[in-house]
Amino acid sequence: MTSDPLLQPYTLKHLTLRNRIMTTSHEPAYPEDGMPKDRYRLYHLERAKAGVALTMTAGSAAVSKDSPPVFNNILAYKDEVVPWLRRLADDCHEAGAAVMIQLTHLGRRTRWDKGDWLPVVAAGPSREPAHRAFPKVAEEWDIERIIKDYADAAERMQAAGLDGVEFECYGHLMDQFMSPLTNAMAEPYGGSLENRARFAMEVLAACRKRVGQNFLLGVRYTADEAAQGGIDADEGIAIGKMFRDSGFVDFLNIIKGRIHTDPAMTDVIPIQGMRSAPHLDFAGRIKAEVGLPTFHAARIPDVATARYAVQSGQLDMVGMTRAHMADPHIVRKIMEGREDDIRPCVGATYCLDRIYQGGMALCIHNPATGREETMPHAIAPAVVRRRVVIVGAGPAGLEAARVAAERGHDVTVLEAASQPGGQIRLTAQTKRRAEMIGIIDWRMAQCAARGVTFQFNTYAEAQDVLTLAPDVVIIATGGLPDMAVLEYGNDLTVSAWDILSGDVKPGSNVLLYDDAGDHTALQAAQRLADSGATVEVMTPDRSFAPEVMGMNLVPYMRALQDKPVTFTVTYRLRGVRREGNHLRAVIGSDYMDIVKERSFDQIVVNHGTQPLADLYFELKPQAQNLGAIDYDALIAGLPQPQGHGPAGFVLYRIGDAVAARNTHAAIFDALRLTKDL
Repeated sequence: MTSDPLLQPYTLKHLTLRNRIMTTSHEPAYPEDGMPKDRYRLYHLERAKAGVALTMTAGSAAVSKDSPPVFNNILAYKDEVVPWLRRLADDCHEAGAAVMIQLTHLGRRTRWDKGDWLPVVAAGPSREPAHRAFPKVAEEWDIERIIKDYADAAERMQAAGLDGVEFECYGHLMDQFMSPLTNAMAEPYGGSLENRARFAMEVLAACRKRVGQNFLLGVRYTADEAAQGGIDADEGIAIGKMFRDSGFVDFLNIIKGRIHTDPAMTDVIPIQGMRSAPHLDFAGRIKAEVGLPTFHAARIPDVATARYAVQSGQLDMVGMTRAHMADPHIVRKIMEGREDDIRPCVGATYCLDRIYQGGMALCIHNPATGREETMPHAIAPAVVRRRVVIVGAGPAGLEAARVAAERGHDVTVLEAASQPGGQIRLTAQTKRRAEMIGIIDWRMAQCAARGVTFQFNTYAEAQDVLTLAPDVVIIATGGLPDMAVLEYGNDLTVSAWDILSGDVKPGSNVLLYDDAGDHTALQAAQRLADSGATVEVMTPDRSFAPEVMGMNLVPYMRALQDKPVTFTVTYRLRGVRREGNHLRAVIGSDYMDIVKERSFDQIVVNHGTQPLADLYFELKPQAQNLGAIDYDALIAGLPQPQGHGPAGFVLYRIGDAVAARNTHAAIFDALRLTKDL
C-alpha cells in the first residue's frame, strides 16, 4: 500500500483505474493505411506494461470520409479498424491498463486535397489558418450523415473491446459548431448557446443510444477559448453543466484556448521556456463547478506537478503525455522509488512539430519511442564485458556511454572541453531553451551511476585511444561551423556560434545569413536583437527557418517581432568585401541573374557544421571493421558484424561527426549502434 496520491486507484463509473496517471489522446502518426498496426500497438503497450492507468489512443480517429486524415489519423469509419484495435486493447488490458480512443470529425481542420478529395465541411465559411481549406457550410443532410457516422464509429470502438470514447470538441467540428467565432449558421444550429451546442448534444445522444450505459463517453472540450468574442470561462462552465445534465457524458477533459493558428496552439500546448501547467487551476475550477470526473493535460512534465494536480483535488486523472514519450516507464519508476531515474521531458516538442509537418512523432532524446519493434527502452546486459572508448561528450557520445554502460561494459569517455554537452550546452545558454540541458544532465547521472570514466580537457589523439586497449571505439566528436560558404570574403564573417557563445560582440547593423534554417540562426537573431542591434535574417530558401517548425517558431517570433528584425527570403549571399569601417554584402538569387549590394557592420553566417573527423580517419585503417557500418543490420536493429580488417577494435562514427543533422539523429545513431555491443 502507498499513500502517494498518484498511485491511488480511481473509479470512473464502472471502471476502476489502477492509478491517477494517463496519457491523453494524441496522434503519433504511426498508423499504416489508417490502421493501428503493430508499431501503434507496441507504442501504447510499452506504457501499459510500465503501469500507466489509462492510455488514450488517437488524436483523433476520423469518423467520416469528409474528415480526411492530415496527421495520418486512424480511420474509425472503416470496419477493418476493429480487429486492429481489439488486439491493442487486449494487450493493454492484459498489462493492466484501460484503453480509450478519441473520435472526431475534423471539420475545417483538414484539407480538401487529402483522402477522397471531398469538400471540407464546417459550421461556417471561414478558413482555418493552419490548414487553409475554405469549407462549405454544413447542410441538413451533412449533419444527419455525420451524426450517424459518429454513432457507427462509437459502436466499432465498443466492438473492439475498448473501455470508452472521448469526443474531440476543441478546434474540430463539434467546437466549430459550439464557438461563436466559427458558427455562422442560422437556427436551429446557430445563435444561442443552446443552438450552438445542439450538434454536440445530438452526437452524444446518438452514441449513447448505440452503445448503452456500460461504455464510457467523455468530451475533451474548450472551456475557455481565451479569445475576444469566443467561448469564455462562464460559458465554458455552462457547457460543462449541459454535458453533465444530459446524462450522456461520464468525464470531461479540459482545454483552454484555440488551435487554429500556431501561436494559439502553442498556448494550449506550451513548449519549453513557457510556464508549466498553465491551465491547471482553470481545470480545477471546472471540476469544482461542474462536478464531473475531470482530466487535463497541458505541460505537466514532471511527477511533482502531476502529484500536486491530484493531491490538490484539481484533477481526477492527470495527463502526462509528452512526458511518457520521453520516458514510458514513469509509473513503474514512481512505484519503485526511482523518480530521479525518470528521463525528463525537456519541452522541445520535436514530437508535435514533426506531426504538424507530416512526419511521425519522435522524442528528441528517446529514440526508442515509436520504434518499439526494433529499439529497447530498457537495455539488456551483455554476455561479454568489453572495453569501450568514446571520444566526445555531446548527446551522441553520452548516449553511447549510457547504453554501453547499461550493457555492463567498461566505458571511458574522452572530451576536449571542460564540460559535457557539445552543441546542447551552447543551445542551453539561451534562457528560453535552458531545459535542453536536461538531455545532458540525465545522461551524466546515468553514466555516473554505472561507473563511466570521464576525462575532460582531453584533446584525444590516436595514441591516447589505443593506449586504453579498446575493443570498441566510438567517435562522437561533433562538428564545427561551416564557414566556407561564400564565393569570397568568408574571413570577414563570424558564425552564429560566435554570437551565441559570447566570443564575438554583437554589431549594431547586422546581416544574419541563414543557409541551414535551424534553431541556431533564430537563437542568434534573438541574441542580436536583445543587444539592441538592427537585424536582417536572409535565406536563399522560400521560407525562413524551415527546420524550426511551427510550435517552436512561436516564441522566437514573440521575441523578435517587436524589435527591428526583418526576414528576407529567396536571396543568396554571394560574397563580402570590406568598405572602410563597414562590410559590403553582395547578394544574388537562385531565381534570376541579379546582384544587389548592401552595407552592414557585421555579417553572421549559419550554414550547419562540418564533421570533426580527423581522429576517425586516423584510426580507420587499424579497425577490424575499417569504420564500416552494415546499414541493413542497423535499420533492422540487429548487431553489427565485426568486419574483415586488422584484428583488434571495431570503430564507429556517430552524430555530427558524420554529418550535420540534429540531436535526435545523434542520439538515435548511438542507441542503435551500442544496444547490442
